[in-house]
Amino acid sequence: MRELKLIIKRYVPKKIWFSLIKIYNFTKLRALYELYLIKSAPQKHQKALQIVRKKEKVKVAFFLIHESVWKYDVLFDLMLKHPRFEPQIFVCPAVNLGIENMLYEMDKSFNAFKKKGYNIIRTYNNSTGEYLDIKKTFTPDIVFYTNPYEGLQDYRYYITQFSDTLTCYVPYAIMMVDFEFIYNLKFHNLVWRIFSETPIHKEIASQKQKTKNQNSVLTGYPGFDQLLINKKPNDAVWKNKNPNLKKIIWAPHHSMDELNKVANFLEYYDFFFELADKYNDKIQIAFKPHHLLRIKLEQEYWGKEKTDIYYNKWAKLANGQCENGDYIDLFLTSDALIHDCGSFMAEYLITGKPSLFMVRNESVMEHWNAFGKKAIAAHYQSRNKEQLINFIENVVLNKNDRMKEERNNFIQSNLIPKNKLTASENILEYLEDQIFKGI
Repeated sequence: MRELKLIIKRYVPKKIWFSLIKIYNFTKLRALYELYLIKSAPQKHQKALQIVRKKEKVKVAFFLIHESVWKYDVLFDLMLKHPRFEPQIFVCPAVNLGIENMLYEMDKSFNAFKKKGYNIIRTYNNSTGEYLDIKKTFTPDIVFYTNPYEGLQDYRYYITQFSDTLTCYVPYAIMMVDFEFIYNLKFHNLVWRIFSETPIHKEIASQKQKTKNQNSVLTGYPGFDQLLINKKPNDAVWKNKNPNLKKIIWAPHHSMDELNKVANFLEYYDFFFELADKYNDKIQIAFKPHHLLRIKLEQEYWGKEKTDIYYNKWAKLANGQCENGDYIDLFLTSDALIHDCGSFMAEYLITGKPSLFMVRNESVMEHWNAFGKKAIAAHYQSRNKEQLINFIENVVLNKNDRMKEERNNFIQSNLIPKNKLTASENILEYLEDQIFKGI
């Protein structure tokens, strides 16, 4: 290290050298401060828990950013009915893609939840440009987050602003890979409780996290709850009412670059229109893209005009439609899913219906965690257009579903909580034990 410093001082101009020192010292200072926050978090949480235990009513804030990754419907409804919890949903801004996208996502989420009958509060005033101070207006005892990424959400609502509050997190998707950022961000080490999806995910987190996953509780995945308990889904979500048409969902991911090699969209975007036309008297297709796909197309690949034309074409198609919001009824009333989106992999399998994963590159198959390997093994797979057509014709239309038993075994062995409660019931029971019973 000493020799490196001497070389840099000799060959690097003095102004740049001093700038490097400042950057190094700032980075080091920031790392030390983060370590302090992590080490002091358990003590702060214990103090907060003691305060909350003395309260008759417990205020619970749910921070919603994107409607599409909201997993708390059942838990929120359970809390509404509970005599001692006072839950409230707040729409928080996503700031990573500019003000226009922030306002669009906030309005979209606000309107969707209003339509469902929720009492929901905006944290940003479009007219005045002012942000809501939730600590003053609501003073939450517990905060539930929907996303762990610091750069995505406004700093006013990030976890560092609620270090004296009991903070909770359910992963926005059931994770299929074990990348570091999924388990070991500053957020994961600061949050009071992470409610883990499966024993496999809990074990991966214990290996990845700085805190060795000491803040994790195994409950099952709340994202499955509505798919399991909703016995009367609304098939009106499908535009075409012809009962003879099989209902197929196409859910493309947004990672289209050569580094990730996940998304097949650019190779297949026109082909799905060809399929809709070829089988117009047999199928209808719901285009259900990842919410970031449109932004990527507008900003990096196509531009806004071409993107708008493409999305509108789906909306106008006689046996097609475009979906960008809640998907519970869509999943439950469909016949099959075609996708390359890891976050949908287990959520759709739990419906018991056939699902096809489109493999763009074999390198994608190398990144699954232990859970992901089991989930992909319960999928049909395609690597070309012929295999995709075979899935539609053989599995969907002719009902030759040879993987049905394998899917059901995967569901029972990996997705259903062993105590026969929903994941949301398990979370509520844990909070009751911690707060009201002092366990």
